[in-house]
Amino acid sequence: MSPRGAPQLPAGNESPARRLARSLPALLAHLLPITFTAFLLLLSRPGTSLFSWHPFFMALAFCFCLTEAILLLSPENSPFCFCSRNAKVQLHWIGQSFVILFAAAGFIFIVSSKNRSEQQHFTSWHSILGTITIAATCGQALCGVFLLFPKLVKLSAVARLKLYHVTYGLIIYLFATFTVLLGVCSDWFQAQIKGVLWYICLLLPLFPALMIMNQVLNVYLPKKKLQI
Repeated sequence: MSPRGAPQLPAGNESPARRLARSLPALLAHLLPITFTAFLLLLSRPGTSLFSWHPFFMALAFCFCLTEAILLLSPENSPFCFCSRNAKVQLHWIGQSFVILFAAAGFIFIVSSKNRSEQQHFTSWHSILGTITIAATCGQALCGVFLLFPKLVKLSAVARLKLYHVTYGLIIYLFATFTVLLGVCSDWFQAQIKGVLWYICLLLPLFPALMIMNQVLNVYLPKKKLQI
């Protein structure tokens, strides 16, 4: 009996409504980034210009790959909950490898586009924060390599490095989210999307960010602190 006298259903006998309420946020955490990424891929019209490849690759890198690479480690929101921990870690670093690959391609195309049009670099907060995010992502990937092969680098404080890796991973994801939001506020985006749809696009990246914050701060990070 609960404190209020209402009987509690066993975990295996949950009502369909309660199961839906538990699974809906996890489903949206995957569905919204996929939808937003597909929308950006169509909006960028890759191949129409050098610049068009920049939002195309950056959407793949940070809206899709980075989000899914983090969510798949969640004990509740992972689409690979049936996999072992080692399998999830392997899928995580594969996803992160695609993040770096796509981000590097997007960075090369925006630099080439600005050079061709003889425009100045790093003149907006979007470009500055985006560059910081890419550099931090590369550093985070190097930290991940140390965690994958601790014996090769003679690493002793593995648990502490895992804690740093998780913490900085959340910070980088928030940087990536803010970069995407600044991209939504850019002249290129606002010239194509206006009105209510623009506000929807501004809100879409926030829900996965909240889910990942909850995953790291309330689920994953406390476990790592206990291991130190």
